[in-house]
Amino acid sequence: MKIFVDTSGVFALLVKNDYMHIRAKLNFEYFYNNKVRLITSSFVLVETVALLQNRISLEAVQDFTNKIYPLLEIVWIDEALYSRSVQRLIFLKDRKISLVDCLSFEIMEAQEITHAFTFDKHFEDQGFAIAAFHGLDNKK
Repeated sequence: MKIFVDTSGVFALLVKNDYMHIRAKLNFEYFYNNKVRLITSSFVLVETVALLQNRISLEAVQDFTNKIYPLLEIVWIDEALYSRSVQRLIFLKDRKISLVDCLSFEIMEAQEITHAFTFDKHFEDQGFAIAAFHGLDNKK
């Protein structure tokens, strides 16, 4: 089983006062205990580090780098994937969906990943399921 890891999932996992922290922690424990492959993109890494640095601290960045990063399989973004994602962004005509989201959707489709570790509703809007701590939803 593969799960796509989004910024919102990692942020909630690392930030104890985040309102989704407990759910994120239970999700991550499930993934770890069940040897779920955790896939993310280089753009999610950049977005996560920037968010942690800006809103929390450099110590949170170090925590992410030391504890979470080693567990992730990274898809490094090339020019072709970037171009497809920009086209998708423009096609969707929704300013609330980010380029990082579109990159995530492209990767998930290419790798046939149906579930995401996220609290971003845009994933569900695009037909993906949100991973649940007690197992996995059966939405797709």
